[in-house]
Amino acid sequence: MNKLTHFGAQGQAHMVDVAGKAETHRIARAAGRIRMLPATLKLIAAGTAKKGDVIGIARVAAIQAAKRTSEWIPLCHPLALTHVDIEFKLDRKASAVDCVATVETRGRTGVEMEALTAVSAGLLTIYDMCKAVDRGMRLEEIALHEKSGGKSGTWIRKSAAQVQSRKRANALL
Repeated sequence: MNKLTHFGAQGQAHMVDVAGKAETHRIARAAGRIRMLPATLKLIAAGTAKKGDVIGIARVAAIQAAKRTSEWIPLCHPLALTHVDIEFKLDRKASAVDCVATVETRGRTGVEMEALTAVSAGLLTIYDMCKAVDRGMRLEEIALHEKSGGKSGTWIRKSAAQVQSRKRANALL
Protein backbone atom coordinates (compact mmCIF):
# COMPACT_ATOMS: atom_id res chain seq x y z
CA MET A 1 0.00 0.00 0.00
CA ASN A 2 1.25 3.49 -0.86
CA LYS A 3 1.76 6.09 1.84
CA LEU A 4 -0.64 8.98 2.32
CA THR A 5 0.61 11.93 0.28
CA HIS A 6 -1.17 14.78 2.06
CA PHE A 7 0.98 14.51 5.21
CA GLY A 8 4.53 15.73 5.71
CA ALA A 9 7.33 13.99 7.62
CA GLN A 10 5.97 15.28 10.95
CA GLY A 11 2.41 14.22 10.11
CA GLN A 12 1.13 17.70 9.31
CA ALA A 13 -1.34 18.17 6.47
CA HIS A 14 -0.03 19.89 3.35
CA MET A 15 -0.91 20.33 -0.30
CA VAL A 16 1.09 17.88 -2.42
CA ASP A 17 3.82 19.50 -4.53
CA VAL A 18 3.04 18.62 -8.16
CA ALA A 19 5.56 21.00 -9.75
CA GLY A 20 7.88 18.17 -10.83
CA LYS A 21 5.13 16.04 -12.37
CA ALA A 22 4.61 15.86 -16.11
CA GLU A 23 1.47 17.31 -17.64
CA THR A 24 -0.62 14.51 -19.12
CA HIS A 25 -4.18 14.04 -20.33
CA ARG A 26 -6.08 12.88 -17.26
CA ILE A 27 -9.59 11.45 -17.14
CA ALA A 28 -11.69 10.22 -14.23
CA ARG A 29 -15.15 8.65 -14.20
CA ALA A 30 -17.24 8.36 -11.06
CA ALA A 31 -20.80 7.21 -10.50
CA GLY A 32 -23.47 7.01 -7.85
CA ARG A 33 -27.21 6.76 -7.40
CA ILE A 34 -30.06 8.12 -5.40
CA ARG A 35 -32.93 5.81 -4.45
CA MET A 36 -36.40 7.18 -3.87
CA LEU A 37 -40.07 6.35 -3.75
CA PRO A 38 -41.54 5.34 -7.11
CA ALA A 39 -43.86 8.38 -7.00
CA THR A 40 -40.83 10.69 -6.63
CA LEU A 41 -39.13 9.12 -9.64
CA LYS A 42 -42.36 9.56 -11.58
CA LEU A 43 -42.36 13.31 -10.77
CA ILE A 44 -38.75 13.61 -11.96
CA ALA A 45 -39.44 11.68 -15.17
CA ALA A 46 -42.52 13.75 -15.96
CA GLY A 47 -40.74 17.02 -15.26
CA THR A 48 -43.54 18.05 -12.91
CA ALA A 49 -41.54 18.53 -9.70
CA LYS A 50 -42.56 21.76 -8.00
CA LYS A 51 -39.04 23.26 -8.26
CA GLY A 52 -38.71 22.57 -12.01
CA ASP A 53 -36.45 20.44 -14.22
CA VAL A 54 -34.75 18.29 -11.58
CA ILE A 55 -32.31 16.54 -13.92
CA GLY A 56 -31.38 19.74 -15.79
CA ILE A 57 -30.64 21.62 -12.57
CA ALA A 58 -28.74 18.62 -11.13
CA ARG A 59 -26.58 18.49 -14.29
CA VAL A 60 -25.64 22.16 -13.94
CA ALA A 61 -24.91 21.67 -10.21
CA ALA A 62 -22.66 18.70 -10.98
CA ILE A 63 -20.68 20.63 -13.59
CA GLN A 64 -20.32 23.62 -11.28
CA ALA A 65 -19.18 21.37 -8.42
CA ALA A 66 -16.51 19.73 -10.61
CA LYS A 67 -15.18 23.17 -11.50
CA ARG A 68 -15.09 24.28 -7.84
CA THR A 69 -13.84 21.12 -6.14
CA SER A 70 -10.76 22.81 -4.69
CA GLU A 71 -13.09 25.15 -2.79
CA TRP A 72 -14.87 22.15 -1.19
CA ILE A 73 -11.94 19.83 -0.53
CA PRO A 74 -9.19 21.73 1.31
CA LEU A 75 -6.06 20.07 -0.11
CA CYS A 76 -7.19 19.70 -3.73
CA HIS A 77 -5.37 21.72 -6.36
CA PRO A 78 -7.46 24.13 -8.44
CA LEU A 79 -7.55 22.63 -11.93
CA ALA A 80 -8.33 23.97 -15.37
CA LEU A 81 -10.82 21.35 -16.54
CA THR A 82 -11.00 20.71 -20.26
CA HIS A 83 -14.24 18.70 -20.25
CA VAL A 84 -17.02 17.70 -17.86
CA ASP A 85 -19.77 15.30 -18.95
CA ILE A 86 -22.66 14.43 -16.65
CA GLU A 87 -25.10 11.65 -17.49
CA PHE A 88 -28.28 10.79 -15.60
CA LYS A 89 -30.28 7.62 -16.12
CA LEU A 90 -33.63 6.86 -14.53
CA ASP A 91 -33.87 3.28 -13.29
CA ARG A 92 -37.59 2.62 -12.86
CA LYS A 93 -37.09 -0.94 -11.64
CA ALA A 94 -34.83 0.17 -8.76
CA SER A 95 -36.70 3.46 -8.26
CA ALA A 96 -33.42 5.33 -8.58
CA VAL A 97 -31.52 7.90 -10.60
CA ASP A 98 -27.96 7.02 -11.59
CA CYS A 99 -25.35 9.71 -12.21
CA VAL A 100 -22.06 9.29 -14.07
CA ALA A 101 -19.50 12.10 -14.21
CA THR A 102 -16.56 12.08 -16.61
CA VAL A 103 -14.01 14.82 -16.01
CA GLU A 104 -10.90 15.64 -18.03
CA THR A 105 -7.90 17.93 -17.81
CA ARG A 106 -4.41 18.26 -19.12
CA GLY A 107 -2.33 18.76 -16.02
CA ARG A 108 -0.03 17.57 -13.27
CA THR A 109 -2.61 15.98 -10.99
CA GLY A 110 -5.68 13.83 -11.49
CA VAL A 111 -9.37 14.69 -11.62
CA GLU A 112 -10.72 11.90 -9.42
CA MET A 113 -11.94 14.30 -6.75
CA GLU A 114 -13.64 16.48 -9.36
CA ALA A 115 -15.56 13.49 -10.74
CA LEU A 116 -16.59 12.31 -7.25
CA THR A 117 -17.61 15.83 -6.22
CA ALA A 118 -19.68 16.24 -9.39
CA VAL A 119 -21.61 13.02 -8.72
CA SER A 120 -22.18 13.97 -5.08
CA ALA A 121 -23.43 17.46 -5.92
CA GLY A 122 -25.68 16.20 -8.72
CA LEU A 123 -27.32 13.64 -6.44
CA LEU A 124 -27.58 16.09 -3.54
CA THR A 125 -29.32 18.54 -5.86
CA ILE A 126 -31.90 15.89 -6.74
CA TYR A 127 -32.43 15.35 -3.03
CA ASP A 128 -32.81 19.08 -2.40
CA MET A 129 -35.30 19.54 -5.22
CA CYS A 130 -37.45 16.56 -4.18
CA LYS A 131 -37.17 16.48 -0.39
CA ALA A 132 -40.58 18.10 0.04
CA VAL A 133 -42.19 14.90 -1.25
CA ASP A 134 -39.60 12.28 -0.18
CA ARG A 135 -37.24 12.87 2.74
CA GLY A 136 -36.25 9.18 2.75
CA MET A 137 -34.16 9.33 -0.44
CA ARG A 138 -30.72 7.69 -0.12
CA LEU A 139 -27.48 8.46 -1.89
CA GLU A 140 -25.64 5.20 -2.60
CA GLU A 141 -22.63 3.68 -4.26
CA ILE A 142 -20.73 6.91 -4.95
CA ALA A 143 -17.38 5.63 -6.18
CA LEU A 144 -14.55 6.19 -8.61
CA HIS A 145 -14.94 3.77 -11.51
CA GLU A 146 -11.85 4.57 -13.52
CA LYS A 147 -9.01 7.00 -13.95
CA SER A 148 -6.27 7.39 -16.50
CA GLY A 149 -3.22 9.55 -17.01
CA GLY A 150 -0.27 10.45 -14.89
CA LYS A 151 2.54 8.30 -13.55
CA SER A 152 0.21 5.69 -12.05
CA GLY A 153 -1.50 5.12 -15.41
CA THR A 154 -4.94 3.55 -15.69
CA TRP A 155 -7.03 2.17 -12.85
CA ILE A 156 -10.42 0.48 -13.34
CA ARG A 157 -12.77 -0.62 -10.55
CA LYS A 158 -13.45 -4.31 -10.63
CA SER A 159 -17.11 -5.21 -10.85
CA ALA A 160 -18.72 -7.19 -8.05
CA ALA A 161 -18.89 -10.21 -10.38
CA GLN A 162 -15.14 -10.01 -11.05
CA VAL A 163 -14.38 -9.82 -7.32
CA GLN A 164 -16.63 -12.84 -6.56
CA SER A 165 -15.08 -14.80 -9.43
CA ARG A 166 -11.57 -14.07 -8.12
CA LYS A 167 -12.59 -15.10 -4.57
CA ARG A 168 -13.99 -18.39 -5.89
CA ALA A 169 -10.84 -19.01 -7.91
CA ASN A 170 -8.61 -18.27 -4.90
CA ALA A 171 -10.71 -20.61 -2.74
CA LEU A 172 -10.07 -23.43 -5.20
CA LEU A 173 -6.28 -22.99 -5.03
